[in-house]
Amino acid sequence: MMWKTMLLQLFISILPAVAYQMWRDRPHHHPRARDMLIGIVSAVSMILCMLLSHHSQFGYQFDARLIPYVVGSLYGGFWSMGALTVIYIVSRLPLLDTSNQWIAFGLLLLIFCPLLMMSIRPFQLAKRIDKQKIGAALVTVLQLFFSTTMMINVTTSAPESLQKAELLLIVLAAMSYLMVWCSILIIENMRENELLHRQYRRMSDKYRTEVQKLQQFIDEMTLGVVLVDHEGRITHLNEVSLEQFPNPNKRRSVFEMKGRMFTDLFDPERDRQCVSMLRKALMGERSSLELVENEGQVLVKTAFSIRDNELVGPASITGAAIIMHDITELRKLRDELGRMDRLSLVGQMAASITHEIRNPMAVIRGFVQLMKERTGDTQHEYFRIIMDELDRANMIINDFLSLAQNRLIDKAITSLNDIVSETVPLIQADANLRGLHLEWNPQPNLPELWLNDKEMKQLILNLARNGLEAMKDGGSLKLSTRSYSGVVELRVQDTGIGITQMQMDKLFEPFFTTKSRGTGLGLPVCLSIVEKHHGSIVVESKEGEGTTFIVMFRIEESLAEAAAAAGQ
Repeated sequence: MMWKTMLLQLFISILPAVAYQMWRDRPHHHPRARDMLIGIVSAVSMILCMLLSHHSQFGYQFDARLIPYVVGSLYGGFWSMGALTVIYIVSRLPLLDTSNQWIAFGLLLLIFCPLLMMSIRPFQLAKRIDKQKIGAALVTVLQLFFSTTMMINVTTSAPESLQKAELLLIVLAAMSYLMVWCSILIIENMRENELLHRQYRRMSDKYRTEVQKLQQFIDEMTLGVVLVDHEGRITHLNEVSLEQFPNPNKRRSVFEMKGRMFTDLFDPERDRQCVSMLRKALMGERSSLELVENEGQVLVKTAFSIRDNELVGPASITGAAIIMHDITELRKLRDELGRMDRLSLVGQMAASITHEIRNPMAVIRGFVQLMKERTGDTQHEYFRIIMDELDRANMIINDFLSLAQNRLIDKAITSLNDIVSETVPLIQADANLRGLHLEWNPQPNLPELWLNDKEMKQLILNLARNGLEAMKDGGSLKLSTRSYSGVVELRVQDTGIGITQMQMDKLFEPFFTTKSRGTGLGLPVCLSIVEKHHGSIVVESKEGEGTTFIVMFRIEESLAEAAAAAGQ
């Protein structure tokens, strides 16, 4: 019966370790709550052990109350030890009968309790093996104390039971060492698991944060990015990549494309180059860089393998990626810079030869007029041709000057309708000579703009004459204005032969012309005038159907420039 009672006490003494496990399994735990829980469970364990204590035949009381007292104090801290000491004193005092028991109890409080208190801080800072040593040392002190007191009690009261008492002491000492060692081992294992779990959660959170950063970075990039795993399944892509591969028949969202094979993203015919690049990258071939032009879009495509640096060979390939950079705008900007360089060249030429040519031409024209007056009528036609050609040369020089001189022009608040109306009679006369029809459709109450009257008339005349020259007999030229969404628009529409795509690409380049006697300066001059007024010009054309020039001015920008000029 005694051994069953002692075994039951020993199992009860391990309750603090179980309490630690209960605390660790909670979803939200706090160290202070852990200390309180261990202290409370240790107190319960002490009380149960004392209630189940065994009184031997030689007058000594056996129980395992000090095992939870030691474990609870070491892990619970000073507050836990103080509470357990008070509970131990209160529960032990009523059970003291003899003077020997009072002396033993007093010595325990005076010697062991201070020793236990001094061991708490080193214990909590020590490693596992050192904690087990501290626990074993404290158990050794307890065993020496109880062995001494029990042997004194047995020797005086029942010397015939000395051998039996010694055996009992050895067994109890072994079981005490085992229970303390098991308690420390269980708690330390749980603490290590908890530390590993925290490190894992911290690394997992860090990994998740980095993945989210990478995904957001990819999503916000202006580059098209597609990532695939080693099997070729899409792990991530952004909206830009979907826009660069439009496929109306099987258009899917980014979410729907994840997990699919990358071949589902690309068109087998149009995008076979991308498919080939990704397959090569998955096979471990080096990065490839290719420039692709398709339907006016210029893409730079780069494919490369994604590798695990810890591995070597084909096993290191964990996936592949393809990056697509749309450089269409960069190409257009480069072409625009080239156009500006050519305009600069024109300006340099105009600045150097304008005055040198105009003065001799003025002298020549004056003498031709004098000769015309002094000769017969039969020669007047020749003189007229000479003077027309001199005027034409002078007009070319004016175009040069208009392109070359970036001078400030005088502007005023005026209606585009009024400027076009003043120009219509000149255009009508030219249309009548060619047998063509002119139609003028102004929008009433058109918002006024900050414009230069002279340059706007030159713009309208150049566009109108280009349209008239592109039509045959019976054609129609339409001039119209309208306003919408803060924009004033001028349209010059003809029913001529239209413009090819090749001609469209070079339409505003200086010296490019399709006319036998053209200079290639008319449309560049028009573009220069529009840009001086902070506007834009768009060309719509179909071969054999005609061409429409659309000039647009933003009302807000025009009025802001007028306000700034008024402030100055």
